[in-house]
Amino acid sequence: MSQALSVVILAAGQGTRMRSSLPKVLHPLADRPLLGHVLDTARALDPARLMVVHGHGGDQVQARFPEDDITWVHQPEQRGTGHAVSLALPAAGADDRILVLYGDVPLVRPETLGRLLAALDDGADLALMTTLLADPTGYGRILRDDAGRVLRIVEQKDASESERHVKEVNTGIMAAGARAFADWLSRVTDDNAQGEFYLTDCVALANGEGRRVEAAVAHDPVEVMGVNDKRQLAEQERAFQRRCAEALMREGVTVMDPARLDIRGRVNAGADVTLDVNVVLQGDVELGEGATIGAGCVIIDSRIGPGVKVLPHSVIEGAVIGADAQVGPFARIRPGTETAERARIGNFVEVKNTSVGEGAKINHLSYVGDADVGRDVNIGAGTITCNYDGANKHRTVIGDRAFIGSNTALVAPLTIGEGATIGAGTTLNRDAPPNELTVARADARTIRGWKRPEKKPKE
Repeated sequence: MSQALSVVILAAGQGTRMRSSLPKVLHPLADRPLLGHVLDTARALDPARLMVVHGHGGDQVQARFPEDDITWVHQPEQRGTGHAVSLALPAAGADDRILVLYGDVPLVRPETLGRLLAALDDGADLALMTTLLADPTGYGRILRDDAGRVLRIVEQKDASESERHVKEVNTGIMAAGARAFADWLSRVTDDNAQGEFYLTDCVALANGEGRRVEAAVAHDPVEVMGVNDKRQLAEQERAFQRRCAEALMREGVTVMDPARLDIRGRVNAGADVTLDVNVVLQGDVELGEGATIGAGCVIIDSRIGPGVKVLPHSVIEGAVIGADAQVGPFARIRPGTETAERARIGNFVEVKNTSVGEGAKINHLSYVGDADVGRDVNIGAGTITCNYDGANKHRTVIGDRAFIGSNTALVAPLTIGEGATIGAGTTLNRDAPPNELTVARADARTIRGWKRPEKKPKE
């Protein structure tokens, strides 16, 4: 049986190249902090213990992740990766396997780390993750002997000219037993160009003792790349989004252009869903079978039913859209809205905290808030519910099959009966009876002889 696993995530760096007051590991990727992605990956490995080494902006970092499964380890002075791991080791079990991850390497997959840990289970004393780069500038090089065994890692600033031509690089991700790490790190020195205690020096120490050192190669370099500046953050964002798009396409979703889709949360999509360009899906989003999301739409924490058509440039947040409904274009659906089947919410319509009945239509240029709209209701253009009196919100209830004429103001609290008709231009401040026409507007007058004012000619 494998030994218990402790994961140590190094997250103490300031990230000066980010040129930001925000700690580097809190910069967002897909609307979540970099460290959040690493924590998710670590938890997928089911560790017995999870430690995060923090330093710069530590209070902010801890506040962002209040979960009680994290042991926080303070590194007051950043003296290198070896120093950081040595501080975390006392929180691990003496017989644990230790996996070292980095808070600014967000895209590594659990299955890739599983291959690294398998090397320990197969008898390696130290396992490290490497990758091959066309341009290895800035990375520590992997030096092997003629038999291909890993001898040591040399950092860029300490490497000779020939060593700098090596394409295989260290990713920093490493695993070994807790006792072995403790022994090696007690002998690591800061005699190097940076004056730091390098975790990578454990490789040479292990080899010097005749220990078995194995390297697992990450075949996709993007997966193990760190984020040091905003350019690299943008590159990782696009790589993450491509990964999400590919996962959706494998599930049968049509993505018109994977390079122009942003997923910032969790998406559950049925078969034959179509996503046009520049769609943003944020939070928890459910897309029913056959739903179509038009170009430029933003959907946040919402359920979109089967067969729904969301036309371009619509924003849906905190809502439930029933089967075969249609929304947009240029519609805004705000939290608390729920539509039944076949409802229609058209262009430049805003709906908030409202239930919209089956087959009801709010086709254009209206605001409906804090309302219950019955089935087969037709709400004309320019209609608004006056739901706020300056202090409190009030509700409007519109019965089944009611017809609301254009440019109507419904002053809540208000109930409109089933089958009622409200004449265009009405300002309604009392209940309207069912199956009757209710009109409240001044009669039109013609003022004969009236002259329109004219502009004075310019001198």
